[in-house]
Amino acid sequence: MENLYFEFSEEEMSEFYRCIGRNVKKLRQKKGLTQMELGLALGHTGVGTISVSEVYYNKKHFNLEHLYKIAHILEVDICEFFKPTESI
Repeated sequence: MENLYFEFSEEEMSEFYRCIGRNVKKLRQKKGLTQMELGLALGHTGVGTISVSEVYYNKKHFNLEHLYKIAHILEVDICEFFKPTESI
C-alpha cells in the first residue's frame, strides 16, 4: 500500500484559517451582525472568540462546532466559509 502522508506548511494552514475568518466576517457583516451579537448568539459573553478567529490572531481559529453554529445563525451553507477569498 502506498504511503499517503502529506505535509502541509504552517503558511498554508495559516492562510486556510485566515480565509475562513475573512468569510465569516464578510457573511456576518452582510447579515448586519456585530461581533458582539454573533458572540452572544453563540452563547459567549463577549467578542473574544469572534474577533481573534476572524483574523487568526495568535493562531486562534474557529472550530467545527463554531462554524456549524455560525452557519445556522447567519443562515448560510457551511461551505461558504471555505470558499477562496482575496486577501484583505
